[in-house]
Amino acid sequence: MKKIALLGATGSIGTSTVEVVKAYPELFQIVSLTFHSNVEKGVALIEQLRPRYVGVGSEKLRVELTHRFPDIEFGVGEVGLIKAAILEEIDVVLTAVTGSIGLQPTMAAIKAGKDIALANKETLVMAGKWVMKAARENNVTILPVDSEHSAIFQCLNGQKSDNLKELVITASGGSFRDLTRDELKSVTLEQALKHPNWSMGKKITIDSSTMMNKGLEVIEAHWLFGTDYDKIKVVLHKESIVHSMVVLKDGAYLAQLGPSDMREPIQYALTYPNRLPIKNELPFDLTQIGQLNFAPMDFERFPMLKLAFTVGKKGGAYPTVYNAANEIAATSFIDGKISYLQIEQLVQRAVEHYNETTEVTLEEVIEIDKQTRTIVERWIKEEGQL
Repeated sequence: MKKIALLGATGSIGTSTVEVVKAYPELFQIVSLTFHSNVEKGVALIEQLRPRYVGVGSEKLRVELTHRFPDIEFGVGEVGLIKAAILEEIDVVLTAVTGSIGLQPTMAAIKAGKDIALANKETLVMAGKWVMKAARENNVTILPVDSEHSAIFQCLNGQKSDNLKELVITASGGSFRDLTRDELKSVTLEQALKHPNWSMGKKITIDSSTMMNKGLEVIEAHWLFGTDYDKIKVVLHKESIVHSMVVLKDGAYLAQLGPSDMREPIQYALTYPNRLPIKNELPFDLTQIGQLNFAPMDFERFPMLKLAFTVGKKGGAYPTVYNAANEIAATSFIDGKISYLQIEQLVQRAVEHYNETTEVTLEEVIEIDKQTRTIVERWIKEEGQL
């Protein structure tokens, strides 16, 4: 029985994880879970799973749920996330929270010797250097849950490290992949949230449309697989059938294909190195799909992807600034405070504003993350300053 801490239980990844666990109750148990404020869905999960510990987003919610479920321990905020991740009986922590909030509980879990099923890109974007070092020192395995990184991980199984020539990350192009830069000026939130292939949360769907999500994946891949940025390539693949590929030094391409179903990479991360059938699997037949299309990425059309390579190569806290600015900007667009193209403007401005002259520590990176958010929020309030 593998005992799981599920951080971010009410999001799309969390929901798929629960489906996997319920499909194999003899193999998996969710001992702790966290959610921020989706009370209706959170309560339903508590009633279904009866976890020992639950982390929530506010003290008010903690008090309310403690009265309702007196046999369950509740925690609040970052402290609650950390406690959920380091309970003694936990075997693996699946980090499905969105944003930089995932860093501290992930680091705490690694130091406690827990294996990590990683669906939180920002953890490695912000602190890949320190996270990977801690994992090595504590003999912890980090297994990717993102479909792209899971695909690469599967393709690299059994390969010697010096066989690798290139990683190829596929990108659907998101909601606005067929629009010109000029046509993006008037797009709405409703349009942005209509992803052509995947059903995801609002923030990640917006990130997919700006290609920020793919930029974060590039930086994450650099750390997960120890691969130079010059050996990481992104290609447009509208069908989202090939989840990613690797190119070996003899020219062979290895690709992982499948339906757009997040249960597959989640389940593989939980069962690795074994495989199990996906219960109620989605239909998938390449003869019905007919053809697959690939095209080069246009960095002028998707400047956030180009910027990801820039900040990744700069290193230090530049990826942190890139991510923090986007978290504020994307959320502000969702809240109706800025226009769609202002997301890119704010991120670009934040990266240009930041100046790093000395090597940074992890503590400094965390502080820079906070400072960047404050600065970008101030810019948003200052009309005419974007």
